[in-house]
Formats: sequence, structure tokens, C-alpha cells
Amino acid sequence: MHVDADATLQRARSGDEAAFRALTDPHRRELQVHCYRIVGSVQDAEDLVQETLLAAWRGLADFEGRATVRSWLYRIATNRCLNALRAVGRRPEGMMVAGPPADAPEPTRRAEPLWLQPYPDALLDGLADRADGPDARYETREAVGLAFVSGLQRMAPLQRAVLVLRDVLGYRAAEVAEMLDASEASVNSALQRARAALEAAPSRPGGATLPESPAARAVVTAFADAFERGDVEEVVALLTDDAWVRMPPEPHEYQGRPAIAAFLRSRPIWRGGHGIRLVPTQANGQPAFAYYLIDPHAPGVMRAGGVIVLTLEGEAIAAVTRFGDCGVLPYFGLPRTLPV
Repeated sequence: MHVDADATLQRARSGDEAAFRALTDPHRRELQVHCYRIVGSVQDAEDLVQETLLAAWRGLADFEGRATVRSWLYRIATNRCLNALRAVGRRPEGMMVAGPPADAPEPTRRAEPLWLQPYPDALLDGLADRADGPDARYETREAVGLAFVSGLQRMAPLQRAVLVLRDVLGYRAAEVAEMLDASEASVNSALQRARAALEAAPSRPGGATLPESPAARAVVTAFADAFERGDVEEVVALLTDDAWVRMPPEPHEYQGRPAIAAFLRSRPIWRGGHGIRLVPTQANGQPAFAYYLIDPHAPGVMRAGGVIVLTLEGEAIAAVTRFGDCGVLPYFGLPRTLPV
């Protein structure tokens, strides 16, 4: 350990909170992204980071300095995440899984419910594009994309943790085994199963999905304009032939232009002159919008309905993912209401 860092550690051990913050603050944001990847919730990730730092503060006397502070914090955070996933009743309080609305067409597929929230890109600012570990396979933003995180949520907890520690952060198998108090053989086995599960996931992880060309940016703008006007034909024209509409945690999904068009036409949000407004943002390294609907009980007010995240494939939209949980809006710096 560097002399300055060692001195800071000694001050922290003596109860110097400023020294403790100097040791841990540089890692806080990456720890939150790490927890999000494993548990799929921005709010839970924030809570787990707080638990991690509290456990680190209380456990400073046991930190021997054989590993870096960063690795030690990752060990604590990962095990906190695993404990949370193993806890009974991880379903978010008050969150119910509904079937398709009565007037909606038959979905293309009914998938397993995914307890997933979008992750604001603003919380990724300042993070390195790639982990410094020798075995990292994914870039930072690629490993927070919806396809990747959705794939993780379909895995067993240990598989999620091992895949993130090995392929995202680049820790060696022996290091991961020590972090998880597991054998190296079990870590390698979990990694093999996790990689296979990710390959078999409905949406394969891809590269960066923010618009990288004027044409792609124009597609995102055109989507917002058409969606606000309720022009279903124009929205569908911007999609790939095999595009998906997903609404986690609701299990019903629609694939292909005809099925998506039928679903959108069945929605009442554009009927009777009801207005809808999209506010652009970015989530999971992808273009996104918070959407607001006119409140019929409060004239002059539009209330948030959730967040829509677009997955681009070239210069077309390959997936539209709608999250109805408005609890994430403060993390995006967005209000719950807007004036009409």
C-alpha cells in the first residue's frame, strides 16, 4: 500500500471520518453501479452501498491491507448484494405483476417477470470506460446496458456475482473465490454457467447503444415526435422488423411491427385529446424518455407515467422498454409533474 494511503488508513482506524471518506469516496459511484448490476434496482443499489460503507467503517480493524481498499469494498458490497437477493420477498413493496390489459391483444410471449429499474447515465459520469482487471471482457457502459443487466437478472445470485466480478471488473478466479469465500472450482463452474445463460438470453448484450450518427439521432427524435402525436404508423416505421416492446416487471411482450402496432393502438393514452409529453434523458447507456400524461383530475398538470428506454440497432429501434416505476425519476433529476 502507498505510504500516503497507509497513513490515511491508520487515521481512519483511529476514528477519523474524513480519512475514511478519503479512502472510500473515490469508489462510491462504481460500487453503486456494481450493486445495480447484481440486484437490478437503483434504489436498492444505493441502500446497499450505504450498508457496504457502514460495514467497512465498522470492520476497519479487520482489514489487513493484503488486498486493495477497492477490492475489499467490492468484497463487502458483493456479499451484501447476495444477502439481499437471498432474502425472502425481494419483490419491491407494493409491486404487482399484472397481465395484459383487458383490451390489449394477445402478447407474442409471456416472459418471467424481471424486477428491473433503468439506470441514469448521469450516475455513470466519471467512471472508467473499462475495468483495469486483466480478465475484463466488457466495457463499463456495455455492462450496464439493458440487455446485459436483464440477462444477469435471469441468473442465480452466485452466477450474477461471479460474472460481474470476472468479466466486467476483471478479477482473477482466485481473487473472486476469496471475495466470496468459495473454491476456485466453484467460481469457474458458476462463470461457465453464467456465460451460457447470457448467451441464451432473449436479448444478447451488444456494444454502445447511444446514437452514434446523425441518422440514428434523427430516429430517436422522430420517435419522440411520433409518440407524442400518437402516430402509431410512424412509430412502427422506425422499428426493426423483429423489434420488441417490453414492460418489466409485467411479463407480456410484443414482437414485430404488426403485433406492436396492434398493442399501441389498443392503448388509451392518445384518445380523447389526452396529451403525452416525452422528456429526453439517457438510461443504461441508451436513449431514453420520461413520459408525462395529462392528469384528468388536476387541470393544467401532467403526471409522470414512467421511463421509456430505446435500444438502437444501426439506424432503427430494436426494442422499446417501458418502466412504469416513477420512483426512479429523482435519480434522473426529473420531476413527477409538469405544467401542461
